[in-house]
Parts: sequence; C-alpha cells; structure tokens
Amino acid sequence: MTPIEAVVGALTGLGLVVVVLTRVRLRAATPTVGAGLLALHTGAGLAASVLWSAFLLAGPDTLLGGPGAGVLALGGWWVASLAGLAVLMRWLPSKGRHAHSGAADAWTRGPWLSVLAHVGLLLATVLFTWVYLRGTV
Repeated sequence: MTPIEAVVGALTGLGLVVVVLTRVRLRAATPTVGAGLLALHTGAGLAASVLWSAFLLAGPDTLLGGPGAGVLALGGWWVASLAGLAVLMRWLPSKGRHAHSGAADAWTRGPWLSVLAHVGLLLATVLFTWVYLRGTV
C-alpha cells in the first residue's frame, strides 16, 4: 500500500464519521435544517462511503472496481460534501422580523467542529477526485 492509498483510506473512514455524526447531531435540530437536506447528506454520504470503499478494495477487473463504480462513488461524495456545506448555512446570521439566531450547539458552543468536518470532507472529495483521475487508486 502506497502512502497516498493509506491517506485515501483514512479519509474515507473520516468521511463516514462526518456523515454519521452530522446525522446524530442534527437529529433533534431538524426544524433548523430541512429534513430533506439532512436525508440527502446522510444518504449520499453513506452510499458514497460504501461504494468508494468497495471500489478501493475490489480489483480493477471487477464490477465494483471498474470506472463506473468509482464515478458513482465520487458523485456521492460530491453530493454529500455540498449538502454538508448547505447544512452549515444554518449558522449564518439571519435578518428579518421572524428570523431567529443561528442554531445553538451544545457540543462545541458554535459551528466550528462542523465547519472543520465539512470543509475537510470537501477537501477529501477533491483529493478523491484527483487520485481517481490520475489513476492512483
């Protein structure tokens, strides 16, 4: 296993952690985050994680190791990343008569852990795309 393959494997696991923890954290906060957006983030992230892991582990001459599976997995990562960034918008300050302040977060007293996780997921997705296009994995 090369160092880049080890990094991709570790980031794949961390991506799954981001998806699952986002779901757990926001389970009670669905009024501030649309249920559809949260479901999209979770569904795309879980599907991407499973398919990407299978793609990485399967041989290139198999169905799951072929280019189609890799492209589908990358698509899932991109959807999960962008949905995660949309979820982060719940912390943006709102203006207007009926606006309420950004959502409170008892775990971190703010959005910083989520920002780190979702920007990290976006950067991991960029890396996954780059190594896929280069044929490194």
